[in-house]
Amino acid sequence: MLDRILGPRRTRQFHRLLHKSKVTLLCLVLTIVVLRGNLGAGKFGTPEQDFKDIRDTFYQYRTKRSEPRRVLEELHASTDQTTSSSGSTSTTSYAEFDINMLFVDEDEVDVNNDNNGPYSIGPKISDWDEQRADWLKQNPGFSNYVNNNINKPRVLLVTGSSPKPCENPVGDHYLLKSIKNKIDYCRLHGIEIFYNMALLDAEMAGFWAKLPLIRKLLLSHPEVEFLWWMDSDAMFTDMAFEVPWERYKDRNLVMHGWDEMVYDEKNWIGLNTGSFLLRNGQWALDLIDVWAPMGPKGKVRDEAGKLLTRELKDRPVFEADDQSAMVWILASQKERWADKVYLENHYYLHGYWGILVDRYEEMIASYHPGFGDHRWPLVTHFVGCKPCGKFGDYPVERCLKQMDRAFNFGDNQILQMYGFTHKSLASRRVKRIRNDGSNPLEVKDELGLLHPVYKAVKVSSS
Repeated sequence: MLDRILGPRRTRQFHRLLHKSKVTLLCLVLTIVVLRGNLGAGKFGTPEQDFKDIRDTFYQYRTKRSEPRRVLEELHASTDQTTSSSGSTSTTSYAEFDINMLFVDEDEVDVNNDNNGPYSIGPKISDWDEQRADWLKQNPGFSNYVNNNINKPRVLLVTGSSPKPCENPVGDHYLLKSIKNKIDYCRLHGIEIFYNMALLDAEMAGFWAKLPLIRKLLLSHPEVEFLWWMDSDAMFTDMAFEVPWERYKDRNLVMHGWDEMVYDEKNWIGLNTGSFLLRNGQWALDLIDVWAPMGPKGKVRDEAGKLLTRELKDRPVFEADDQSAMVWILASQKERWADKVYLENHYYLHGYWGILVDRYEEMIASYHPGFGDHRWPLVTHFVGCKPCGKFGDYPVERCLKQMDRAFNFGDNQILQMYGFTHKSLASRRVKRIRNDGSNPLEVKDELGLLHPVYKAVKVSSS
């Protein structure tokens, strides 16, 4: 009958469609049966409740799959919120992180001393020699001379730098080289070392920061006979030179300088305060009491700078500095201080780098360490280079190259003790200059620095 109505071809299509529909319906029934078996029937076993349960189950499954992503998104949002509220950053890149954020003190105040009251660096002490002598007598284990040898005083070398990072990215690297250099010299010569990074008196910043520190160390270490101040931009370049301490047995202050330039000419560069020796005693405290009042920041320092420019030869116009102040004190109060001051120029307690660094190769070819003078300078001082600041007085490339050369010049004397040397004064790499043997204790270093005689401990005759 269908053939007569639809025709043979359409009848066959209808049968195929009907067959497929039966299969589809059967699959649907089986699917519902399986789902009901896994999920359980609804509360009342009705189709509506079944579909509701199935929908809720799939919703829970989808929620669980998205949970980790949601947690991460919430964590990221929380981190962003914390970052924005605290002003910090969660970057893992040191190059992107602003290091200055770590060095902002909440209570940092720029002190400006414009009051009319005189500045005092500390309580007045008038009997320090007596106090110190009593202390040394009560503490015989802390002698102010090494092995009770009056020719070898106990020395404390003091240096330091700003508590903040350098203003240029390479400055801290050169500070590290400088302190390594000083540690090497002090280790060889039995000298203790103190490295300071704290500003003890906010009014005495800049040139003057050394004075409160020096005074505090003198009073805290009565066992120290000489305090040796050395600027951070100065390096030892003669590791074998021993300071002629006996020469200063009657002197309390030793600075590199010239008598005629200080006392006669009143030249502001007649001496240098970048490296000097100060004997512990009442005389030193009295000198600091006279020296320090020119140093407070602000009006006091500015007015003192005008006085120094007016009184000293060739001094430019700028605020008072510790070096000019020392020249003025010695020149204007010669009767009070001069007989206890030794202006040293027989060797380079301070050596201006501009006249020394280009001659290093000549020194190596013609001389040897141990002279301390123009033949092989004890100290090379990079005045004006300011490696920790943004700007210096000389071209940066020349300063940094010559500081590397000066460091290597001194470091070669350390490396040679162990059979090495730098490939050149401009190279950080080293080369072997002596082969190791089976009897290492028989090897003698040329400079005698491994076991110098001034480090030997005296054995009691009893």
